[in-house]
Amino acid sequence: MDDFGVRFALYWPALLDGALTTLWLCLAGMLLGFVLGVLIYLLGSSRSRGCVAFARVYVSFFRGTPMLAQLLLLFYLPAGLGMDVPALVAAGLALALNTGAYQSQILRSGFAAIPAGQLEAAAVFSIGRWRTLLHIQLPQVVRLTLPALISELIDVIKVSAVVSVISITDLMRVSQQLVSQTYRPLEVYLVAALFYLALTSLLALLGRQLERRWQARS
Repeated sequence: MDDFGVRFALYWPALLDGALTTLWLCLAGMLLGFVLGVLIYLLGSSRSRGCVAFARVYVSFFRGTPMLAQLLLLFYLPAGLGMDVPALVAAGLALALNTGAYQSQILRSGFAAIPAGQLEAAAVFSIGRWRTLLHIQLPQVVRLTLPALISELIDVIKVSAVVSVISITDLMRVSQQLVSQTYRPLEVYLVAALFYLALTSLLALLGRQLERRWQARS
């Protein structure tokens, strides 16, 4: 047990760096995915058949294909076209495009829950569509869908382990490197799993606190 404590002291700095890389990469992907989710929702609810068709194809593709395949396509396709895209950019974009498809469906329920009278009142007072979206709809949508959005962020963190295949030094990649150095896969991956659990648990706790605060203000 003492030996494990010594080894853990050697593991945790590298694993902590990997966990922080995982966290900020997932947060960036989640935020960009939120913007994409709103856009995909707007396209899907528009009167244009072309926009509706595009939104449906987008959602079907990114929800119906493996995240690993999406990541590898975004990593190797630009290289095949003669473009140099850093692995970190490809990873962040893959996470954003994937979660954007899921968030568009989460946000759809939030938009549907807003009373139509609010939009009618905004039109009466000549509030433009984009101002209505930014100042009236989105704040309510975020509040209404917060639990589902936090759950989606947790899913993004768990699925982000696949970015290790393109040499991003996230938590999983660091774990693989430690295993190759120590030949102790069981304890390294166990500690890595605890880091993932700590990340997701903290985010779930933060989400509950934000939800309670918003409910108290209502």
